[in-house]
Order: sequence, then structure tokens, then C-alpha cells
Amino acid sequence: MRFTATHFGTATMLLEIGPFRLLTDPVFDPPGRTYSVLGLARYRSIAMPVQPTGLGRLDAVLLSHDHHGDNLDREGLAVARTAGKILTTKAGARRLGGIAIGLDPWEAHELRAEDGTRLRVTATPAQHGPRLLVPLAGPVVGFVLEWTGQERGAAWISGDTVLFDGVRDVAKRFKLGSAFLHVGRATLALTRPVHYTLTADEAAETARLLGDAAIYPIHYDGWSHFREGRKDVEEAFAREGLSPRLRWLPRGEAAAIPS
Repeated sequence: MRFTATHFGTATMLLEIGPFRLLTDPVFDPPGRTYSVLGLARYRSIAMPVQPTGLGRLDAVLLSHDHHGDNLDREGLAVARTAGKILTTKAGARRLGGIAIGLDPWEAHELRAEDGTRLRVTATPAQHGPRLLVPLAGPVVGFVLEWTGQERGAAWISGDTVLFDGVRDVAKRFKLGSAFLHVGRATLALTRPVHYTLTADEAAETARLLGDAAIYPIHYDGWSHFREGRKDVEEAFAREGLSPRLRWLPRGEAAAIPS
């Protein structure tokens, strides 16, 4: 099946896989709005290149977690509720209700199109910061996408995570053709130098774990708590000789993803 990804910003992407249209971590509030996380304010400074009304039909929203404003905001939630279903954490599904379906790590859910085509979505482990602060950061999942006819391998969306054993387990369990990594080294002033998403160096190490998968960094610009951007990721991959594996998605334009 043809696979394209349109990156709108942060971790928000429209994934079109054959007949399926999936939206990830939707954030569509206007720039300048502040969000409270652990009692601290942060903001988004970059406008999305698309209006929610222009997204069209959505079969599902893949929501890594519902409780942080850079992964789900007010307008993003309104969009999510128009989808066929929302796949997220068990805790998130309880909070959202309605069409939300909660998945534990390694639990799978199958999407079926009207023509009988199937897409398997498996939740993967994520650790949103150091182990001791996980109760504060809250539960997160990533997602592996599998469908018939994949040649390079499955697609993986990491969710907000640091490099830990759960990420290594993804590399062991799945043959991946593409990986969309939440980078940016997100930090909070209260807990610096602790980070809550992949650093550039961790992203490079993750790439090495994933064999020959193409690496697509997302979740790295436009927010006040991101400390590393594209230049940091490029330098880290260059140091490790991994630059040929690195891919950058143009904002607001559909990019073909080999699968």
C-alpha cells in the first residue's frame, strides 16, 4: 500500500496508508497559548500550516498521551473527536471516553477498511523521562504499524520517550522500515538537566539499534521546552556515521515513505 506522511509540526502528522488516514498527536491551537505542565507554563510559537477543517476524513487518531499540551491541545481534541476512533493509553482512554480505546504496551488493535484491507496498530512502551519521575510525567505509548505487503518493514512512532529498555525491546521485536522519533530533548526548568524526550545522541543510538530503518525526527521545534533542534540531530548522526539514514519531512507536504 502507498504510504505518505504529512508533518504539520511538533508530533502532528497525517499518515495515509492505502485506504487509511491516521492523525498523530493533534495540536492545532494558535501560537502564543500557554499550557501548564507540572505547574509550569510553556507555549507554542509556530502556526500549523493547515486548518483542522482541511484534514478531511480520519479513520483514527494515534495519541501517545492526552495530558500534555504539545501532544493534545483544545483544538486538537476537537479534531480527534471527529475521527473513527482514538487509540491511546489506558489512562487516556478513561479520561477521554467516547471513541477512545486504551492500549497497554504490546497490545494491538486492528483497523479494517471498507474494502477489507487491514492495518495492525501495536502500542509500544515509552518512558517520558527518568524512571523516578514517570509518575509525574504520566503514561505514554508509541505505535507500530503493520500491513500486508510491507517490504522494508513496519513503521514506528516512538511517542514521547527517552532511550530505555522498552525502546530496545521494540528494536528486538519488530523489523522496522521507518521510525518517527520524538526528539527535542524536552526539559522543564524545575527539573533541569533532566530530559523527557530523546536527545540527539539518544536518537542516533536508537537509529543504530533499528538496523537500516529510515529515521524521521519529529517533535523538535516551536515549543519553549525543546532544547535541541534539527542542527543538533544532524550533528549527532554525522558523528556516528548515520547521516544517510536521516530523513526530514517538509512541513505541510506529503512525503512518500518507503515501506
